[in-house]
Order: sequence, then C-alpha cells, then structure tokens
Amino acid sequence: MSDITNATEAATLAVRFDQTGQVDKAVECYRTAARLLDRVCDHVPSEKQLEIRKKVKEYLERATFLQEQKDRAKQAESERGMQQCYFLMQQALDADEASLKDLALQLYTQAVELAVSINTSDPDVKQKVKNVAAQALDRAEELKGIKKISALSINEPVKPAVSPRAQLQREQSVHLKVTGKQVYTEEEKEVLRQTSNINDNCFLPFMDVDYSEKFQYALPFEDKASKLKLSSKQEKEFDSWVRPHEVSVDPKMIVGDYVDCYSIKQTIVSDCSFVASLAVSALYEKRFKKKIITSIIYPKNKNKVPVYNPFGKYMVKLHLNGVRRKVIIDDRLPYSKYGRLLCSYSSNKNEFWVSILEKAYMKVMGGYDFPGSNSNIDLHALTGWIPERCALRSGEADFNAGALYETLRTRTARGDLLATAATGALTDTDAERTGLVPAHAYAVLDVRNVNGVKLLKLKNPWSHLRWRGNYSELDTAHWTPELRRELNYDPDSAAQYDNGVFWIDYASILNFFDVFYLNWNPEIFKYTFCIHQKWEAGTGPAKDAFNVGENPQYSLRAHSPGAVWLLLTRHITDIDDFRDNNEYITLLVYKNNGRRVYYPYDPPPYIDGIRINSPHYLCKVVVSEGCDTFTLVVSQYEKSRTILYTLRAYATCPVSLDKLHTYPYTRTIRGEWSGRTAGGCENHRATYPNNPKFIVTVPEARSPCNMVLELKGPKQYQIGMDARVESIDDPSVTAPFLKESSGPYRSGFVYLELRNLPAGRYIITVSTFYPGQEGPFFLELKSTCEVTCDARN
Repeated sequence: MSDITNATEAATLAVRFDQTGQVDKAVECYRTAARLLDRVCDHVPSEKQLEIRKKVKEYLERATFLQEQKDRAKQAESERGMQQCYFLMQQALDADEASLKDLALQLYTQAVELAVSINTSDPDVKQKVKNVAAQALDRAEELKGIKKISALSINEPVKPAVSPRAQLQREQSVHLKVTGKQVYTEEEKEVLRQTSNINDNCFLPFMDVDYSEKFQYALPFEDKASKLKLSSKQEKEFDSWVRPHEVSVDPKMIVGDYVDCYSIKQTIVSDCSFVASLAVSALYEKRFKKKIITSIIYPKNKNKVPVYNPFGKYMVKLHLNGVRRKVIIDDRLPYSKYGRLLCSYSSNKNEFWVSILEKAYMKVMGGYDFPGSNSNIDLHALTGWIPERCALRSGEADFNAGALYETLRTRTARGDLLATAATGALTDTDAERTGLVPAHAYAVLDVRNVNGVKLLKLKNPWSHLRWRGNYSELDTAHWTPELRRELNYDPDSAAQYDNGVFWIDYASILNFFDVFYLNWNPEIFKYTFCIHQKWEAGTGPAKDAFNVGENPQYSLRAHSPGAVWLLLTRHITDIDDFRDNNEYITLLVYKNNGRRVYYPYDPPPYIDGIRINSPHYLCKVVVSEGCDTFTLVVSQYEKSRTILYTLRAYATCPVSLDKLHTYPYTRTIRGEWSGRTAGGCENHRATYPNNPKFIVTVPEARSPCNMVLELKGPKQYQIGMDARVESIDDPSVTAPFLKESSGPYRSGFVYLELRNLPAGRYIITVSTFYPGQEGPFFLELKSTCEVTCDARN
C-alpha cells in the first residue's frame, strides 16, 4: 500500500506545482503518480481497478496537456523571436538602401545577436534563424570599415540618422509654401512647450530627428503611460491587457494594399466621431490612392507602409495644439473576459491599425473614458485637414441647403473634402422609428444626385443599426430599377446583413441631423503661415463688447486676388477643459489697413465671427483685385483665464501675417469726476472748462512720437476726451493739429490716437456727456517714447 501513499503524495505535489505554474515539476509528479497507481492496479479488488485506471488516465492526460502547452509556448516564443529578427533585418535593409550606414550596421548587428539568442528544437526555425544571421553578418562585415561590429550591442540606442540639433521650424509641406520666417520666435516656442503637456503626458512637436526613432528592444516595449484609464463599460468586462500576437496568429498593421472603411468597428469606447473619421479617411486612401491616415503610423518599411512591430512599440504623428506632435505607445490592448478586444478594431482579426491609432488618440485624450469629441477635432488631429462646422439650420433665411449639398457632392468627389454628419437629441420615439442614434456621428461615404434625387451614403461606426426611412433597405417605394442600377445597390441583398451602411435622402438629413463636420484638404491652397501666441487673463476686459483694443491683433496682407482661410485653434491641455469647454473664441476681420481696432463695431467688421466653444474656428476671407490689408482681432466671450492659441492662414495667393505690437511705454492715471469737475461735454460751455485736464509732455526724440490715449469710466455714462496743442518746443515746426477729439461720446470707453507728435506740451481734457455725472475714470497713455503726464489745476 506504500505505492498508493506515494502516488497520493505525488498527485498532491503535482496539483500544487500546476497551480503555481511550475510546469516541469507538475508534469513529472503527474506521471509519477500515474506510474505508481498503474503498478498497484492489478493487486487491488476489481471494483477499485476501474477507479484507479480512471485516475491514471486523468494524470497522464493532464501531464500531456501541460507538456504540449509548454512546447507550444516555446514554439510561439521562437516564432516571435523570428518575427523580431525579420523586423530588424527589414529595418536594416531599408536603412542600408537609404545609405544610412551607421544605422544599418547597428540594426544588422542586433539581428545577429537576437538570432543567436533564439533557442529552438524546430529544424525549420533553426534553419531560418541561421539564414537571417548569416545574411545580417555578411552585410555587417562589409560595413565594418565604418564602425567595428564588436563595439555594438543590442542594448545600445540607435543613433539618429538626422542631427538631433535640428531646429524646430514652422511647419512645412511639400504642397504649401511657408510665406514668412521659418524659425519660431522664443515666445512661440514657449507656447508650444507649455501646451506639450496634455493630460499628464508630454507630446513634443514632431521634428525630423523623430524619423530615426528606435523601435527595437531586447524586451517587448512597455510604455509606462500606455495602460490607459478604462471607461466604466470597459471595466465591467475587462480581463487583461494583451498584445496582438496573443490574439492573432499572424498580426499585421495593414492587410492588403489599402485599409478598408467597411472593416472598421467601434465597440464600447464613446468615440463614434473618431471611428467615423477613420472610416472617411480610409475610404479616401482607397479612392484617391493617397495616404492621409496610414502615413502617420510608424515604423514603416521602405515603401512607406506601416508595419507590425514584434517589439511592441509604435509612434503616431498627430496634429495637436497647433503643430504635429509625437505620440509613443506600446501595443497592449484591453481584452474582455468574454474573449474580445475592448477597443475599436478591424473586422480582419489580423489587422491592427485601427486599434493602434485609437490607442494613440485615447492616450492624448487622457484614456478610453474620454467624453467624446466631434469629427472636426478628430480629423484635424489625424490628418491636419482644415475643420469647418456647418450647422443645419433649415428654418433660417441665411442657410442655403442647396449650396451645402452641392459643396458636399462636388468637393468630396474631387478629394477636396472629408465629411461626417451628426445627429442631435432625438426623442425615444424618433430614435426607434428612424433607426438613428441620438448625438451620434456617421461617416459620409458618398453623395449622389440621381435625376434630382439627392442621396447620401452613411456608415454607422457601430457597424450595425441603420436608417429605417426613405431610401433605406426597407423602403419598397423609392428604389426604382434605374436608381438601383445607377448606385449599384440592391436593397434586398442589403437587408440580409446589417453592416451599418445605408442610403438616406438629403431632406431626411435636414430633418433629423444637426450638423455636418467638414475637413478640407490643405492642398487646395498654395501658401500657409502660422503664429502661436498667448493671451494673458489679465490683459484687456473680461468682456470685449466695448473695447477690443487690448485683444491680440494681427495685420493680414494679401498680394493678389484669391482666398485666404484663417483657422484659430485654442490649445487644450486638460480633459476637464475638453469635457466642459466654456471658452468661446472667434476671429473678427476688419478692412482697416492693418491698423489696430479699438471699437468692436466702429469700423463695422468685414467678417463678424460667431463665438463658439470649439477648439477650432474657421474664417474665410475673399481677396479682391489689387492688394488688400486686413486687421484680425482674436475675441473671446467672458474671458476668465489665459488662453494659448494658434492662428494659421491658408491662401491661394501670397500673404503676410504679422502681429500688431503694443506701444513700448504705458502710463495709467486714475482720476474722478466729482462736484465742480463733472462739467459735461462742450455743449455745456459754462462748466466744460472745469473737467479734469492733464498736461502731456513729449520730449525731443529722433522721430516723432505716436500715442494712443484710452479713457475708461462707468459704463452707464457716455464719455469722451479731446487733445489740444499747448506749445511746440521747436518754433519752426508746425503744430500737427489744433484740436483732436475721440469722436462721439460712448459708453464706458473711448480712445484717441495721436500720430507724429513733435516735442511739446499737449492738454488732454476728459469729460462725461452731461454735467454732474460723478464717478472714477482711468486715463491710459501708450506711446512710442517716454512721456510725462501731470494733472493741471
């Protein structure tokens, strides 16, 4: 009976080793227990033999299973090592072909060292490893004259092929010419530095040196910030973080020649606008054979196609806070306990570009629990295409529904435009009746006019749940044979499988949708320029309804007929700001010859911008014959904090965009109208002379002095001021004026601009419109030279 005791002890140990993952010991103990039980089987009563043989079989089967599982894992590890070798070899060959000899030598060396470290008993794998190592070693030996192979190690960082001292320059494009200075000012660099820190991560501007980013490591790459915060829906299902090779037998970044918009599927992450943006971008790539979305994923092969990296590191180039920025992630993805990815993915189980791009964007947004966005923001981040929001306002006189439809139809067909459509709030009844999802984004895949019937082809990012109204697959009245033939669409076949794709008429769009998000191809322009700036919270009034003189202002000069589009982008660095955006910004355009504007509506704005709480605001300027010079004013409703922003011009003609600088010298004088000194305007001749007066002395200088006087008082009073020449230091110089006035009396704020002042003394009188209007005032003098200002008794 000692064999049974020993078998019991061996089985107990086997279970313990099995539970703790000690496979070799568990296998040995299971087999020992089976052998001991088999030995005593013939010496026990027949009624016990069946039970013992069942146990023997159970132990042997468990031992075999564990051994096969270990062998499979070892085989998978060997194959993964081979993938890494091939990746290194391909990167080395690409670098070699590009004449980057140092980089190629290091990659060849890493491939050799990795190949040597692979331990496998599979003869096929052994031969493949041997072939890769031999090829890499042979080529490395040829390059030895550049650097000794013995001096390299797999753990050494790859040296960049481009000098790391490359300057951060204003963004350039092969399609758009930068019209101003190439290098950023120190002020602009500081703005870009501050807004590189987004949601507790740092995303630096993308520079040429980043094309030499290292993608190969001794161990699988792990980004400390890449285990992103999950949404509550994800947390309920979450099991673990997995890498592509753990859920795919042959992981690839892209399967086939082009990405497929129909394969993109949104799951439980609330990013419908982002997934819709991926869909329209993927369709554009396939239709126009131009890479606008896959081009932002690294690493790539020599054909500039993104490739699967078995080392687990990826770099994505996104347009964020005014410039292209570098986003580094690893390839760990959230996985459900029900055996599915908890992120957006491609329906091709071996393709991972959708999941990788989404993870990079979610990292920027603070995690998978981000509050949602819109396609203007998402497509601009992904492609850099120019965002424009077109609200569907069918009941308003200035809304031209027909023109918008023709723009969508003609410009998407030409490749000038990417579009998505979004619903607003819908009642439960309307949502159930129409099949539309409230507050949801849909990709616009096609826009067609067939014999006067205006149709759009849309895709729900969920890849299911379709429109149920006119021209849906359920509609038996409108699908004529001619229409089916023209659109190559069979509603009967479409009804067999719900992939979320449907046709809908434009009238229904206007009835049930709220907005189109358009993103324009920058290639429709020839020139560009941008400025990155900061607007301090304490600069200017909180509300600029009376005074915009202290707002950031710019001179825009266009040199021939054409179009200039101006994109104002507010930088956002915190998810709470994104979730609850209370900053309403806009751009006002004046035909003011590039001079500073002080009153919001005098002169009347050429374009009066609408204040919106979106990070992007687009303004379109038409340039007439000759040369037009405009003044641009950044405006914000109820400014409460410092904002950092980018102003970017896109133009079909040469343009210059310059900041209007403020005067270098400023003096502020506080006073009041009280009793006798509240004398009213000049209409009241007896009391007007009693108003507060100030003597401004302009010193001798190399050039005449320019000055702006700003008077601020109670908003309930109409106020004004005038300037008179008291004396000129040089008798031979003619006084520039006898009297200048701030013009009509205004509520709370007026200004007076005096130009080309010679040295001398000038009397400034400030007044309210009516006598007896008492209260404080501030007189601010801004000048190009240092002046003195004294109250006159």
